[in-house]
Amino acid sequence: MARVLVFAVVAAAVLTVFAVVDCALTERARVRALPKWGWLLVALLLPVVGPLLWLVIGRGPSARRRAMRVIGPDDDPDFLRRHGARPLPAPRPDEARWRELEQELANLDSDSDDEGDSGRR
Repeated sequence: MARVLVFAVVAAAVLTVFAVVDCALTERARVRALPKWGWLLVALLLPVVGPLLWLVIGRGPSARRRAMRVIGPDDDPDFLRRHGARPLPAPRPDEARWRELEQELANLDSDSDDEGDSGRR
């Protein structure tokens, strides 16, 4: 039992040291939710929980990870601007088409009532 306790204490210390060093070396732009000094205090004052909070919540994505985000060329405004194209505006629904679809739906509703579907329930 003593070995497990010693292992747990060593693991907690390693986790705390890792989190504190990682927090201290992380760029200010990647720190979320609290200022960097706040995360250092949380990691030091709350054993195990503080370092885990830093690793899960406090550390934002790296610049490399943000750059890996893939956007299709037709959705990328920079790509379209470079090639002289304007993004297409979203299609506006045609009022006549809406009325036509509503009429078709009303016809379908009235057809199903005529067949006696309400008696089967």
